[in-house]
Amino acid sequence: MSDSIKNPLYDAQQTAFAEKLKDMLLARHGKKPKAYIVTYGCQQNVSDSEKIKGMLHVCGYEFTDSPEDAQFILFNTCAVRGHAEDRVLGNVGAMKKHKKENPDIIIAICGCMAQQQVNADRFTKSYPYVDIIFGTQVTHRLPEFIYKRITSQKRIKELALDNEKIVENVPICRDGTFKAFVSVMYGCNNFCSYCIVPYVRGAERSRESKEIIKEVEELVAAGYKEIMLLGQNVNSYGLGLKEDINFARLLRRINEIDGDFRIRFMTSHPKDCTIELLETIRDCEKIERHLHLPFQSGSNRILKMMNRRYTRESYLSLIESAKEIIPDVTFTSDIIVGFPGETKPDFEETLSLIKQVEFLSLFTFIYSPRNGTPAAIMDDPVSREEKGEWFSRLLKLQEEIENKKREEYIGKTYRVLAEEISVKTGRLVGKSSNGIGVEFPANKNLIGEFCTVKIIGYENAFIGEIIR
Repeated sequence: MSDSIKNPLYDAQQTAFAEKLKDMLLARHGKKPKAYIVTYGCQQNVSDSEKIKGMLHVCGYEFTDSPEDAQFILFNTCAVRGHAEDRVLGNVGAMKKHKKENPDIIIAICGCMAQQQVNADRFTKSYPYVDIIFGTQVTHRLPEFIYKRITSQKRIKELALDNEKIVENVPICRDGTFKAFVSVMYGCNNFCSYCIVPYVRGAERSRESKEIIKEVEELVAAGYKEIMLLGQNVNSYGLGLKEDINFARLLRRINEIDGDFRIRFMTSHPKDCTIELLETIRDCEKIERHLHLPFQSGSNRILKMMNRRYTRESYLSLIESAKEIIPDVTFTSDIIVGFPGETKPDFEETLSLIKQVEFLSLFTFIYSPRNGTPAAIMDDPVSREEKGEWFSRLLKLQEEIENKKREEYIGKTYRVLAEEISVKTGRLVGKSSNGIGVEFPANKNLIGEFCTVKIIGYENAFIGEIIR
């Protein structure tokens, strides 16, 4: 983990709590205490955990990969799917014995699941050994929460939502040394009928472009090679700002920053993906030639029930425009199978859309009801078994498409960022400028560097060779 701590004076009050804690914890433990962080869910949660680690570092904590060694344990939770919630409940439940044997440890729960009042109440009532529960918009107050927990011996629960405030310059401990997350906006205004995010992340708030540019400049100067711009809907960036800017113009400004780095972003909502954005991707050499455009369903009837606010036809038109404007562009997407009320003909429309677009890869999920969303109370007559059959058909179709399209990439040369060594093959693993994963034999010293790689074959993954 790289130690890219920013100036901790992001908030005078929190800095004061952090300074008091540093002395208090050292006196309490006789050495620097250790913190153990578990993160569930999306990249935004990972980014939030990096800020949490930054604040804990300022408070005097070190980090450990073992909960048995930790004096502070935090679960940063996800509420998007039921599986993630079940994992959280199971892992937090396992802490009961650990807390009994180590009563001085502090256990905290934060994130999207904690933001829901029903879950916060559940943690309060059924998990009395959890010391701190806090929501998504008060993360920057963590030093205060820990200090008050230690000094008052009272449990802390704070779920305030402030849809206007963005706290800048929170200290960050980044998990990577050459790939970094940069949030450009927070929250969501879309209210898709199946999605809990607007309820737990609040309304859309965009960061000022100068703050984003400053952060990216610092990262590039520190040697970071890939900048992933994050937002629940990056395409609506700029909403509410006084400056005249949108996401396409922000991308052009970041592209102008000196340095050898790649720009990625997610997630894009199809209804807000513009021709201006597509032309920006084409014109800016540092932006990845890849679009993650979740379409969720190929049926207009289901899209309307989902409140997605685009049609099958407009989505396909957008895909065709992207293919015409951006050379060698690739697409990935999200799909929900078995949305309440979905019929077999609706599902067949999803399959036909997949055949027409030919995605590089897909993230597919069987519908999981989220309490508090409109879809959770919709009639859902299709059995879980039938949804499972549909899901298997979809996976089989996507596998056939990927097998067919492999020949298109063999023989092509790409700029690849070497990311890691494959445990199975010993080759370097990286992604091309349009999102294609490739393995190639090379010295591990190239990890974190761009390489020119020619794809020469496929063996459970694309195989390449470095072009000198």
